[in-house]
Amino acid sequence: MKTTDSKKTATAKETTPRGVTKPKSNAASGLNELFEDGLKDIYWAEKALTKALPVMVKNASSVELKDAIDNHLTETEEQINRLEEVFKIIGKKATAKKCDAMEGLIEEAKGMLEETELGVVRDAGIIAASQKIEHYEIATYGTLRQFAETLGLPEVATLLEQTLDEEKGADKILTEVAVNAVNLEASEIE
Repeated sequence: MKTTDSKKTATAKETTPRGVTKPKSNAASGLNELFEDGLKDIYWAEKALTKALPVMVKNASSVELKDAIDNHLTETEEQINRLEEVFKIIGKKATAKKCDAMEGLIEEAKGMLEETELGVVRDAGIIAASQKIEHYEIATYGTLRQFAETLGLPEVATLLEQTLDEEKGADKILTEVAVNAVNLEASEIE
């Protein structure tokens, strides 16, 4: 009977229950690893945005929208520098890891450009796509800031909070541009 019990235990450890995703061999096992993985992910995302945002500006017709995106591009470049500072504080090399979520959001934004004509309707689409990106960043930076606090990294938490505030501000500006001009004008086009 002991032989059977030990075989059952060994088998249970080797198999993953149905419906539970089996982790990769390099999967994070602690909060610190999960935190570092998240930093690499958002670092890639911010770098990808420095290429995507100028495309949005070129396709926007509203001066207010162009200005909002241009200003956020400058902030994004500063956020990349801030992330590099975070990596330095935690003693890690700044490394980017492909962010599937951001890649998907950028691809969706490109598709929206192809599906709209230049003008206020495209501007409304650019705002919608940009706000999806901002909301992803807000969620990510909020989580990373909380991880930093939990891990006892107050200086890192402060840097991530600064970026979180900028992302919230960019979202607010996009809403103002949409509500005060773009959406109203776009609604008048049939």
